[in-house]
Amino acid sequence: MLSPWLELDGVAEQLGRYSELAQLDLIRLGTTAGADEIVDTAVTQPLIVAAGLITARQLELAALPPYRIVSAGHSIGEVTASVVAGVLGDEDAMTFAARRGREMAAACEATPTTMAAALGGDEATVIAAIVSAGCVPANRNGAGQIVAAGASDQIKALVDNPPAGVRFRPLPVAGAFHTEFMAPAEKQLKAVAQSMTAADPRQLLLSNADGTTMTAGRTVLSRLVAQVTRPVRWDLCLATMRAIGVQATIELSPAKTLTGIAKRELPGIELIAIKSPDDLAAARALLAGSAPSSLSAEIEVTASAQGIFTRSQGLAEGSTVLAGARIGTVRTNVDDVAVVAPATGTLSAWLRHDGDVLGAGLPVARLA
Repeated sequence: MLSPWLELDGVAEQLGRYSELAQLDLIRLGTTAGADEIVDTAVTQPLIVAAGLITARQLELAALPPYRIVSAGHSIGEVTASVVAGVLGDEDAMTFAARRGREMAAACEATPTTMAAALGGDEATVIAAIVSAGCVPANRNGAGQIVAAGASDQIKALVDNPPAGVRFRPLPVAGAFHTEFMAPAEKQLKAVAQSMTAADPRQLLLSNADGTTMTAGRTVLSRLVAQVTRPVRWDLCLATMRAIGVQATIELSPAKTLTGIAKRELPGIELIAIKSPDDLAAARALLAGSAPSSLSAEIEVTASAQGIFTRSQGLAEGSTVLAGARIGTVRTNVDDVAVVAPATGTLSAWLRHDGDVLGAGLPVARLA
Protein backbone atom coordinates (compact mmCIF):
# COMPACT_ATOMS: atom_id res chain seq x y z
CA MET A 1 0.00 0.00 0.00
CA LEU A 2 2.99 2.34 0.37
CA SER A 3 4.62 1.64 -3.03
CA PRO A 4 2.97 4.50 -4.99
CA TRP A 5 3.67 6.98 -2.20
CA LEU A 6 7.41 6.28 -2.33
CA GLU A 7 7.48 7.84 -5.80
CA LEU A 8 6.75 11.26 -4.24
CA ASP A 9 9.57 13.56 -3.15
CA GLY A 10 10.49 13.26 0.51
CA VAL A 11 8.27 10.27 1.31
CA ALA A 12 11.14 7.75 1.49
CA GLU A 13 12.90 9.98 4.02
CA GLN A 14 9.67 10.45 5.95
CA LEU A 15 9.11 6.69 6.12
CA GLY A 16 12.73 6.11 7.09
CA ARG A 17 12.26 8.38 10.10
CA TYR A 18 8.99 6.68 11.01
CA SER A 19 10.69 3.28 10.75
CA GLU A 20 13.28 4.30 13.32
CA LEU A 21 10.57 5.50 15.70
CA ALA A 22 8.44 2.36 15.22
CA GLN A 23 11.47 0.02 15.32
CA LEU A 24 10.11 -1.59 12.15
CA ASP A 25 11.10 -1.48 8.48
CA LEU A 26 7.90 0.21 7.35
CA ILE A 27 9.12 0.60 3.77
CA ARG A 28 9.57 -3.15 3.35
CA LEU A 29 6.42 -3.96 5.31
CA GLY A 30 4.37 -1.53 3.23
CA THR A 31 5.67 -2.70 -0.13
CA THR A 32 6.95 -6.28 -0.36
CA ALA A 33 5.95 -8.02 2.89
CA GLY A 34 3.45 -10.86 2.80
CA ALA A 35 -0.01 -10.80 4.33
CA ASP A 36 1.10 -13.02 7.21
CA GLU A 37 3.41 -10.23 8.42
CA ILE A 38 1.20 -7.20 8.03
CA VAL A 39 -1.87 -8.73 9.68
CA ASP A 40 0.08 -8.74 12.96
CA THR A 41 -1.50 -5.85 14.87
CA ALA A 42 1.97 -4.80 16.06
CA VAL A 43 2.73 -4.09 12.40
CA THR A 44 -0.69 -3.05 11.13
CA GLN A 45 -1.15 -0.16 13.55
CA PRO A 46 2.06 1.80 12.80
CA LEU A 47 1.61 1.06 9.07
CA ILE A 48 -1.87 2.58 9.07
CA VAL A 49 -0.71 5.66 10.97
CA ALA A 50 2.30 6.09 8.68
CA ALA A 51 0.09 5.97 5.58
CA GLY A 52 -2.30 8.52 7.09
CA LEU A 53 0.48 10.91 8.09
CA ILE A 54 2.02 10.72 4.61
CA THR A 55 -1.35 11.67 3.12
CA ALA A 56 -1.91 14.46 5.63
CA ARG A 57 1.47 16.00 4.80
CA GLN A 58 0.80 15.82 1.06
CA LEU A 59 -2.46 17.71 1.64
CA GLU A 60 -0.69 20.22 3.94
CA LEU A 61 -3.46 19.83 6.51
CA ALA A 62 -1.25 21.29 9.25
CA ALA A 63 -1.26 24.62 7.38
CA LEU A 64 -5.06 25.00 7.35
CA PRO A 65 -6.53 27.91 9.35
CA PRO A 66 -7.90 27.02 12.81
CA TYR A 67 -11.33 25.34 12.91
CA ARG A 68 -11.40 24.89 9.15
CA ILE A 69 -12.12 21.15 9.34
CA VAL A 70 -13.38 18.48 11.70
CA SER A 71 -11.02 15.56 12.29
CA ALA A 72 -11.95 12.06 13.45
CA GLY A 73 -10.40 8.60 13.29
CA HIS A 74 -11.63 5.06 13.91
CA SER A 75 -9.63 3.21 16.59
CA ILE A 76 -5.91 3.60 15.72
CA GLY A 77 -7.00 6.24 13.19
CA GLU A 78 -7.73 8.55 16.10
CA VAL A 79 -3.95 8.89 16.57
CA THR A 80 -3.66 10.20 13.00
CA ALA A 81 -6.69 12.46 13.53
CA SER A 82 -4.96 13.95 16.60
CA VAL A 83 -1.99 14.92 14.41
CA VAL A 84 -4.31 16.47 11.82
CA ALA A 85 -5.98 18.48 14.60
CA GLY A 86 -2.60 19.77 15.82
CA VAL A 87 -2.57 17.88 19.14
CA LEU A 88 0.33 15.50 18.50
CA GLY A 89 3.48 15.78 16.43
CA ASP A 90 4.44 13.09 13.91
CA GLU A 91 7.16 11.61 16.11
CA ASP A 92 4.98 11.20 19.20
CA ALA A 93 2.18 9.77 17.08
CA MET A 94 4.41 7.14 15.48
CA THR A 95 6.04 6.20 18.77
CA PHE A 96 2.62 5.85 20.41
CA ALA A 97 1.14 3.85 17.50
CA ALA A 98 4.02 1.39 17.48
CA ARG A 99 3.91 0.89 21.24
CA ARG A 100 0.12 0.55 21.10
CA GLY A 101 0.44 -2.17 18.50
CA ARG A 102 3.07 -4.11 20.43
CA GLU A 103 1.23 -3.91 23.75
CA MET A 104 -2.13 -4.88 22.25
CA ALA A 105 -0.48 -7.81 20.47
CA ALA A 106 0.98 -8.95 23.79
CA ALA A 107 -2.42 -8.62 25.48
CA CYS A 108 -3.97 -10.75 22.74
CA GLU A 109 -1.48 -13.54 23.42
CA ALA A 110 -2.28 -13.60 27.13
CA THR A 111 -5.88 -14.85 26.74
CA PRO A 112 -7.73 -16.46 23.80
CA THR A 113 -10.13 -13.75 22.63
CA THR A 114 -11.71 -12.73 19.34
CA MET A 115 -14.44 -10.64 17.66
CA ALA A 116 -17.52 -11.21 15.49
CA ALA A 117 -19.62 -8.88 13.36
CA ALA A 118 -23.41 -8.80 13.73
CA LEU A 119 -25.43 -9.16 10.55
CA GLY A 120 -29.12 -8.22 10.63
CA GLY A 121 -31.39 -7.43 13.57
CA ASP A 122 -32.19 -4.13 15.26
CA GLU A 123 -29.63 -2.42 17.48
CA ALA A 124 -31.34 -3.14 20.80
CA THR A 125 -31.69 -6.86 20.04
CA VAL A 126 -28.08 -7.21 18.90
CA ILE A 127 -26.63 -5.37 21.89
CA ALA A 128 -28.79 -7.34 24.32
CA ALA A 129 -27.58 -10.61 22.79
CA ILE A 130 -23.93 -9.52 22.99
CA VAL A 131 -24.22 -8.47 26.62
CA SER A 132 -26.15 -11.63 27.56
CA ALA A 133 -23.31 -13.71 26.11
CA GLY A 134 -20.84 -11.93 28.40
CA CYS A 135 -19.30 -10.05 25.49
CA VAL A 136 -18.90 -6.36 24.63
CA PRO A 137 -20.23 -4.32 21.66
CA ALA A 138 -16.67 -3.16 20.93
CA ASN A 139 -17.33 -1.33 17.64
CA ARG A 140 -20.56 0.45 16.82
CA ASN A 141 -19.93 1.81 13.37
CA GLY A 142 -23.32 3.05 12.23
CA ALA A 143 -25.52 1.63 9.47
CA GLY A 144 -26.33 -1.31 11.73
CA GLN A 145 -22.68 -2.37 11.96
CA ILE A 146 -21.95 -3.71 15.45
CA VAL A 147 -18.93 -5.86 16.35
CA ALA A 148 -18.89 -8.08 19.42
CA ALA A 149 -15.68 -8.86 21.31
CA GLY A 150 -14.88 -11.24 24.12
CA ALA A 151 -13.38 -14.54 25.18
CA SER A 152 -13.15 -17.02 22.30
CA ASP A 153 -15.61 -19.47 23.85
CA GLN A 154 -18.15 -16.70 24.52
CA ILE A 155 -17.93 -15.41 20.94
CA LYS A 156 -18.33 -18.98 19.64
CA ALA A 157 -21.47 -19.37 21.75
CA LEU A 158 -22.79 -16.11 20.29
CA VAL A 159 -22.05 -17.28 16.76
CA ASP A 160 -23.67 -20.67 17.37
CA ASN A 161 -26.76 -19.34 19.16
CA PRO A 162 -27.73 -15.91 17.78
CA PRO A 163 -31.15 -14.35 18.42
CA ALA A 164 -33.80 -14.66 15.73
CA GLY A 165 -33.03 -12.59 12.65
CA VAL A 166 -29.38 -12.05 13.57
CA ARG A 167 -26.20 -13.76 12.41
CA PHE A 168 -22.71 -13.27 13.84
CA ARG A 169 -19.72 -13.64 11.50
CA PRO A 170 -16.35 -14.42 13.14
CA LEU A 171 -13.60 -11.94 12.24
CA PRO A 172 -9.94 -12.85 11.56
CA VAL A 173 -8.50 -10.66 14.32
CA ALA A 174 -5.81 -11.20 16.94
CA GLY A 175 -8.06 -10.63 19.92
CA ALA A 176 -10.82 -8.70 21.67
CA PHE A 177 -9.79 -5.11 20.96
CA HIS A 178 -11.52 -2.30 22.86
CA THR A 179 -12.41 -4.45 25.85
CA GLU A 180 -10.98 -5.01 29.32
CA PHE A 181 -8.83 -7.79 27.85
CA MET A 182 -6.61 -4.93 26.64
CA ALA A 183 -6.10 -3.58 30.18
CA PRO A 184 -2.39 -4.56 30.24
CA ALA A 185 -1.85 -2.46 27.10
CA GLU A 186 -3.71 0.49 28.62
CA LYS A 187 -1.45 0.36 31.68
CA GLN A 188 1.70 0.51 29.55
CA LEU A 189 0.34 3.28 27.33
CA LYS A 190 -0.37 5.48 30.36
CA ALA A 191 3.36 5.55 31.05
CA VAL A 192 4.13 6.32 27.40
CA ALA A 193 1.62 9.20 27.32
CA GLN A 194 3.20 10.88 30.35
CA SER A 195 6.30 11.69 28.30
CA MET A 196 4.36 13.01 25.29
CA THR A 197 3.61 16.63 24.46
CA ALA A 198 0.01 17.48 23.61
CA ALA A 199 -1.23 20.84 22.34
CA ASP A 200 -4.88 21.87 22.42
CA PRO A 201 -6.63 21.06 19.11
CA ARG A 202 -6.43 23.65 16.32
CA GLN A 203 -9.25 21.91 14.47
CA LEU A 204 -12.46 20.33 15.73
CA LEU A 205 -11.50 16.84 16.93
CA LEU A 206 -14.11 14.19 17.69
CA SER A 207 -13.65 11.47 20.30
CA ASN A 208 -14.22 7.74 19.70
CA ALA A 209 -15.62 7.58 23.24
CA ASP A 210 -18.78 9.61 22.61
CA GLY A 211 -18.46 11.43 19.29
CA THR A 212 -18.13 14.86 20.88
CA THR A 213 -15.53 17.59 20.44
CA MET A 214 -12.38 17.50 22.59
CA THR A 215 -10.90 20.87 23.51
CA ALA A 216 -7.82 20.06 25.63
CA GLY A 217 -4.68 18.26 24.53
CA ARG A 218 -4.29 16.31 27.75
CA THR A 219 -7.89 15.11 27.41
CA VAL A 220 -7.07 13.81 23.94
CA LEU A 221 -4.05 11.93 25.28
CA SER A 222 -5.97 10.35 28.15
CA ARG A 223 -8.72 9.24 25.79
CA LEU A 224 -6.22 7.76 23.34
CA VAL A 225 -4.87 5.66 26.20
CA ALA A 226 -8.30 4.63 27.52
CA GLN A 227 -9.54 3.92 24.00
CA VAL A 228 -7.84 0.51 23.87
CA THR A 229 -10.25 -0.86 26.51
CA ARG A 230 -13.36 1.12 25.55
CA PRO A 231 -15.79 0.60 22.66
CA VAL A 232 -15.34 2.64 19.50
CA ARG A 233 -18.46 4.74 18.96
CA TRP A 234 -17.98 5.66 15.31
CA ASP A 235 -21.77 5.90 15.05
CA LEU A 236 -21.69 8.84 17.47
CA CYS A 237 -18.86 10.51 15.53
CA LEU A 238 -21.03 10.29 12.41
CA ALA A 239 -24.03 11.63 14.33
CA THR A 240 -22.00 14.68 15.34
CA MET A 241 -20.86 15.18 11.74
CA ARG A 242 -24.52 15.25 10.72
CA ALA A 243 -25.41 17.64 13.53
CA ILE A 244 -22.72 20.19 12.67
CA GLY A 245 -23.47 20.05 8.96
CA VAL A 246 -20.40 18.35 7.49
CA GLN A 247 -20.65 18.74 3.70
CA ALA A 248 -17.80 16.49 2.52
CA THR A 249 -15.33 13.92 3.81
CA ILE A 250 -11.76 13.02 2.89
CA GLU A 251 -10.56 9.63 4.11
CA LEU A 252 -6.79 9.47 4.43
CA SER A 253 -4.86 6.46 3.12
CA PRO A 254 -5.36 3.53 3.48
CA ALA A 255 -8.91 4.40 2.52
CA LYS A 256 -12.22 2.81 1.60
CA THR A 257 -13.91 1.36 4.69
CA LEU A 258 -14.92 4.60 6.42
CA THR A 259 -16.00 6.17 3.15
CA GLY A 260 -18.33 3.20 2.59
CA ILE A 261 -19.90 3.74 6.01
CA ALA A 262 -20.19 7.51 5.43
CA LYS A 263 -21.95 6.89 2.11
CA ARG A 264 -24.77 5.22 4.02
CA GLU A 265 -24.76 7.41 7.13
CA LEU A 266 -24.15 10.84 5.54
CA PRO A 267 -26.10 10.65 2.28
CA GLY A 268 -25.74 13.42 -0.26
CA ILE A 269 -22.32 14.70 0.78
CA GLU A 270 -19.14 14.62 -1.29
CA LEU A 271 -16.87 11.67 -0.44
CA ILE A 272 -13.19 11.28 -1.32
CA ALA A 273 -11.20 8.16 -0.38
CA ILE A 274 -7.46 8.63 -0.91
CA LYS A 275 -6.22 5.20 -1.95
CA SER A 276 -3.16 6.44 -3.88
CA PRO A 277 -1.45 9.71 -4.84
CA ASP A 278 -3.80 9.85 -7.85
CA ASP A 279 -6.59 10.88 -5.46
CA LEU A 280 -4.73 13.86 -4.00
CA ALA A 281 -5.78 16.35 -6.68
CA ALA A 282 -9.49 15.95 -5.92
CA ALA A 283 -8.87 16.32 -2.19
CA ARG A 284 -6.76 19.44 -2.70
CA ALA A 285 -9.46 20.98 -4.87
CA LEU A 286 -12.07 20.26 -2.22
CA LEU A 287 -9.96 21.83 0.55
CA ALA A 288 -9.18 24.89 -1.59
CA GLY A 289 -12.83 25.45 -2.43
CA SER A 290 -14.31 24.93 1.02
CA ALA A 291 -14.90 27.70 3.51
CA PRO A 292 -16.02 27.67 7.15
CA SER A 293 -19.73 28.26 7.55
CA SER A 294 -20.93 31.38 9.32
CA LEU A 295 -24.21 31.60 11.19
CA SER A 296 -25.45 34.84 12.71
CA ALA A 297 -28.74 33.67 14.12
CA GLU A 298 -30.26 31.96 17.12
CA ILE A 299 -30.81 28.26 16.56
CA GLU A 300 -32.41 25.51 18.60
CA VAL A 301 -30.36 22.49 19.68
CA THR A 302 -32.51 19.36 19.48
CA ALA A 303 -32.29 15.85 20.88
CA SER A 304 -31.78 13.03 18.37
CA ALA A 305 -33.26 10.31 20.62
CA GLN A 306 -36.13 9.75 23.02
CA GLY A 307 -35.30 9.51 26.72
CA ILE A 308 -34.45 11.38 29.92
CA PHE A 309 -32.44 14.59 29.51
CA THR A 310 -29.51 15.79 31.65
CA ARG A 311 -27.62 19.05 31.10
CA SER A 312 -23.82 18.97 30.81
CA GLN A 313 -22.24 19.94 34.12
CA GLY A 314 -20.82 23.43 34.35
CA LEU A 315 -22.52 24.65 31.18
CA ALA A 316 -24.51 27.78 31.97
CA GLU A 317 -26.38 30.32 29.91
CA GLY A 318 -23.83 32.69 28.41
CA SER A 319 -21.18 29.98 27.99
CA THR A 320 -19.35 29.65 24.68
CA VAL A 321 -19.54 26.20 23.10
CA LEU A 322 -17.76 24.75 20.08
CA ALA A 323 -19.52 22.94 17.26
CA GLY A 324 -19.78 19.29 18.24
CA ALA A 325 -19.51 19.99 21.97
CA ARG A 326 -21.81 18.11 24.32
CA ILE A 327 -24.76 20.24 25.49
CA GLY A 328 -26.38 17.43 27.42
CA THR A 329 -27.22 13.74 27.41
CA VAL A 330 -30.38 11.77 26.67
CA ARG A 331 -30.55 8.40 28.45
CA THR A 332 -32.48 5.87 26.36
CA ASN A 333 -33.37 2.26 27.09
CA VAL A 334 -30.16 1.19 25.33
CA ASP A 335 -27.62 3.97 25.62
CA ASP A 336 -26.60 7.49 26.61
CA VAL A 337 -26.86 9.75 23.54
CA ALA A 338 -25.03 13.07 23.46
CA VAL A 339 -26.86 16.24 22.46
CA VAL A 340 -24.27 18.33 20.60
CA ALA A 341 -24.01 21.93 19.47
CA PRO A 342 -24.55 22.16 15.69
CA ALA A 343 -22.37 25.28 15.46
CA THR A 344 -19.96 27.33 17.55
CA GLY A 345 -21.79 29.98 19.55
CA THR A 346 -23.15 31.13 22.90
CA LEU A 347 -25.66 29.16 24.94
CA SER A 348 -28.41 31.77 25.12
CA ALA A 349 -31.14 29.79 26.90
CA TRP A 350 -31.88 26.38 28.39
CA LEU A 351 -35.24 24.98 27.29
CA ARG A 352 -35.15 21.75 29.35
CA HIS A 353 -34.28 20.76 32.90
CA ASP A 354 -32.50 17.70 34.27
CA GLY A 355 -34.89 14.76 34.38
CA ASP A 356 -37.22 16.02 31.64
CA VAL A 357 -38.53 13.27 29.36
CA LEU A 358 -37.91 14.15 25.70
CA GLY A 359 -39.02 12.89 22.35
CA ALA A 360 -36.62 12.77 19.43
CA GLY A 361 -36.40 16.12 17.68
CA LEU A 362 -37.48 18.25 20.65
CA PRO A 363 -35.36 21.31 21.49
CA VAL A 364 -33.25 21.42 24.67
CA ALA A 365 -31.48 24.79 24.32
CA ARG A 366 -31.01 27.87 22.15
CA LEU A 367 -27.61 28.74 20.71
CA ALA A 368 -26.72 32.19 19.42
